[in-house]
Amino acid sequence: MSEQYPLYPQLSEEAQKEAQELMNQFKTSMLKICDETLEKLYCGVSCYIESDHWTNYRNELMDGFRNYSNSKVHAQYDFAKIRAEIYKEFREELIPDLNQDLLEEIESLKRRLKYMEESRRFYECGRTE
Repeated sequence: MSEQYPLYPQLSEEAQKEAQELMNQFKTSMLKICDETLEKLYCGVSCYIESDHWTNYRNELMDGFRNYSNSKVHAQYDFAKIRAEIYKEFREELIPDLNQDLLEEIESLKRRLKYMEESRRFYECGRTE
């Protein structure tokens, strides 16, 4: 009985050719899929991964420029010296920008103060004791 139903039957020559052709087609299809996938990864995604890395690096640097007490990165960069140099080098250009920033901040604070005063009046008018 074991000879009639062997566990590993021998394929006929025609079946071997057919099986080999199927494997070759599979290999071709898989290589095509791999190529397309890698192309999408390298061309469509990797530029974002790299730019994301640079964005994170830039944000870390900008945090140091904005915050004098940013101890997270002070070991690598001396931001106080960098800021002082930038200010020294570009003082004439920075002052009008800083003034404009202050004017915008003042206007924003005025709006917030007005809103808080109106809210307080509204709260006091509606309150009964």
